[in-house]
Amino acid sequence: MAQKQKCKLWLYEDFLIANQNRYSGLELSRVEPTSKMSHDSVTRFLMRKDFKPQDLWRYAKPMIEAVSADLSGGYLVVDDTTIAKPYARQNELARWQYSGAEHDVVNGMNLVNLLWCRSNAHIPIDYRIYSPAHDGKDKNDHFLDMLDKAEKRDLLPIYVLMDSWYGSLRNLKAVNKKQWRWITNLKSNRLISLAKNEYMPISDLDLDENTVKCVWLKGYGFINVCRVTFKHGGTRYLATNNLELTDYKDYLHHWDSRWKIEEYHRALKQTVGIDGCSARRAQAQRTHIFASICAFLKLESNRLDTGTTWYEQKAEISRIATRQFLANA
Repeated sequence: MAQKQKCKLWLYEDFLIANQNRYSGLELSRVEPTSKMSHDSVTRFLMRKDFKPQDLWRYAKPMIEAVSADLSGGYLVVDDTTIAKPYARQNELARWQYSGAEHDVVNGMNLVNLLWCRSNAHIPIDYRIYSPAHDGKDKNDHFLDMLDKAEKRDLLPIYVLMDSWYGSLRNLKAVNKKQWRWITNLKSNRLISLAKNEYMPISDLDLDENTVKCVWLKGYGFINVCRVTFKHGGTRYLATNNLELTDYKDYLHHWDSRWKIEEYHRALKQTVGIDGCSARRAQAQRTHIFASICAFLKLESNRLDTGTTWYEQKAEISRIATRQFLANA
């Protein structure tokens, strides 16, 4: 009796990169080169492996060291993304929650991510699956856990960048306690002061475009703020604990690095099928998520080496099959 092939992490990662829209164990068993692996082998791999978020550092650290001479420098960007599971009523990690992409409440899993970026590099270094029913933690708890882990790994970020969801006093004070700098956008009703005990919403502050002003954030202390006005008429208020950051263009230059986590979230869904696993069990989903992030790191490593985008790398694979099909038509 022929020995069956076992599913390995590297094989599952490459399958996620190569496949276009079918990420099932059955599909992997059909395309596995030796034709000796059953879909049950994939199921066992997903269920028996116990990869932890901290295991990601083993793959991310060498990439950071290749970009930066040491672990200092670079930005740490936090944000979360919803992995929609509209038809998965029995998925153990799925729950009804708000999706920024859909601007509505959807059934799905939520992933809190910590991204290291510098220049053109997008390197995920940590993540947490938001599942309060399993661990009792909210998104801010996960954020603080990941910051503590980053500090233990001797990372020294230029700034910690976060949107208003993570801009609570608790989080800002935690970053400040590490003697790290942060930039966040404040909600328009956050209270600030120019004179002692005279507070106003930041939206009432007389703040000209292209200027930076020092104010007192209630419950925190002195911060530097600026206002960004968008073409469609929206306004965003940025804040930082770096009182030396007074140049408006420099301020926006640092904040622009936050967009890299949005690009990362889009790539997870469009290039490595992080939302494509149909398994119901929590352990299988956790393994798939870990493998998806590792697969992205492969794409990112190749992009940094060759300049080929994540999407072009994926397209090149499908072109081979298309060209062969047309040649034999």
